[in-house]
Amino acid sequence: QYGFINACLKSLVVEKFGEEAWVKLRDETGVQDTFLTHEVYKDEITLHLVAEACKLLGVVLRQFGEHFFEFCKRSGYHHMLRTLGGNLSEFTENLDALHSYLSLSYKEMNAPSFRVERNPDGTMLLHYYSDRRGLCHITGITAQEVLFSFACINKYLQYLFCYTGKSLKTFEPVYPMKLKIDLQTFCHAFPFHIVFDEQLVVHQAGVNLQRTVPGLQIMNIHLDEYFSIVHPEVTFTISSIRKFINSHFVKRKKYFLFLMCVFFSIFCYLSSGQMIWMPSLRCMLYQASPLLRSLQELEEMHMHISDIAPHDVTRDLILLNHQRLAEMELSSQLERKKEELRILSQHLEEEKRKTENLLYAMLPKHVANQLKEVCLVTFTNICAMCEPIQIVHMLNSMYLQFDRLTTVHNVYKVETIGDAYMVVGGVPIPVSSHAERVANFALGMIIAAKEVINPITGGPIQIRVGLHSGPVLAGVVGEKMPRYCLFGDTVNTASRMESHGLPNKIHLSPTVYQALKNKCFVIQKRGEIEVKGKGSMTTYFLERNTGVSEQQIMGLCDLEATDGEESSQGSYQPGFYRRNVVICCVSLKL
Repeated sequence: QYGFINACLKSLVVEKFGEEAWVKLRDETGVQDTFLTHEVYKDEITLHLVAEACKLLGVVLRQFGEHFFEFCKRSGYHHMLRTLGGNLSEFTENLDALHSYLSLSYKEMNAPSFRVERNPDGTMLLHYYSDRRGLCHITGITAQEVLFSFACINKYLQYLFCYTGKSLKTFEPVYPMKLKIDLQTFCHAFPFHIVFDEQLVVHQAGVNLQRTVPGLQIMNIHLDEYFSIVHPEVTFTISSIRKFINSHFVKRKKYFLFLMCVFFSIFCYLSSGQMIWMPSLRCMLYQASPLLRSLQELEEMHMHISDIAPHDVTRDLILLNHQRLAEMELSSQLERKKEELRILSQHLEEEKRKTENLLYAMLPKHVANQLKEVCLVTFTNICAMCEPIQIVHMLNSMYLQFDRLTTVHNVYKVETIGDAYMVVGGVPIPVSSHAERVANFALGMIIAAKEVINPITGGPIQIRVGLHSGPVLAGVVGEKMPRYCLFGDTVNTASRMESHGLPNKIHLSPTVYQALKNKCFVIQKRGEIEVKGKGSMTTYFLERNTGVSEQQIMGLCDLEATDGEESSQGSYQPGFYRRNVVICCVSLKL
């Protein structure tokens, strides 16, 4: 039982009674929430669902039958249903052919069999055969509703004939006086056919069938000794076969024949085809083809495409179905992935509810809701939400401003990784005013950031700036791509000042505060905070420089030097060295 029927029942309950009704039915029956179309489930699940739906919701089988036909139409089977026959009896008789076609994709499908018996009074008696106990009442009602709905299709066909000017007159064929085909040609043209009499004695067989079953034609073999009927489920007698004369027959070679004929490399296989009764000869013609679904099955039978008659559509079916099976497997994988995502989404919603409940337990609800509405998007997030060219334009605009400021204030840019931008004052050339230079550079960055547009909000970007002063080990590393690098705890602490800072604020460590406190800078005490990896620290925010204007800080007019020439700390020397510096670390806070 594939999940199609169960999915149909869920669709009926959700559409007619709502999602809550399905949840109640699902919990009552203890089944899963979603059924995959290409997965196989036990019949007991379907029976249990139908029984509980009837009990809890009052769903009757007539409703299920009507919805099943509608569900088939939505699933793309309406065109196939329309072409099964021109009247109700033909439609029903060809349901088996529809199931045979579907079994190519749904290999484990165990479909029922239908037979229509026409009564003299014009009514029809529908016979249902299946080895799956308990489903007869479901399938019977479903088939009845399909037939009922098919009356609309019948009217459409009649209208179509009238519109095109075609009549429904009975066609009278003309037969030749003598059949102009010799036996050899017939046996080669139809290599898998069998002719047998009322006692099931084989009188004639196609050449490829003779190759598979040696002696089939010349040893007066009884057909039921070598073959069994798989579909429809009838006894192997002429009278039973004639009742199903319009059905699609599938035969299987009996397994004991395989044990007897190992020397001839005979393998068990299925054949499918049509039974044709010949009254004048009192014989039955079984016009068959090997029932093969894929190239793999063809190889397992030790057969080749050339063994199948050129006019037999099995050739095309094998090749087309090989591609179709690949598409079905892909569709099945997508269906499973979709279900996995649905389950993950449910889990995410559950965790979200838990988080909200915890938040509401800690804070007033209106305060908690305001906190939830605050959206701080990191640089990584915005990269995922924007086009790459937008990110490039934003960073280029920002870094052009920052790079110009490094020249204005004579500080050195160490590196840029993603949204992290780091400069240093005091290396490689030592200057006595390196703290003031880096502080003015940081103030200039805050001003410059106001001119860079956030591609998500359309407003100016926000940055976090952190400053720290201390000793570093500096030098050039690498041979293929040499880089001037800084090492030491001062670099880490500068990064901590940035990460623990606030948007559009310049966060200072205590050492930087000591270097700037007696200068023309306005500094606000933040207080004692816990810094990751550093413990408790008293930090500060740099507000502004009262000794210079914004134009001077931005380099729009001359900035008076406050340090003169190079300090007496020594001149620049190549290689590694340790020196006290001030590091400015910056990142975006968008």
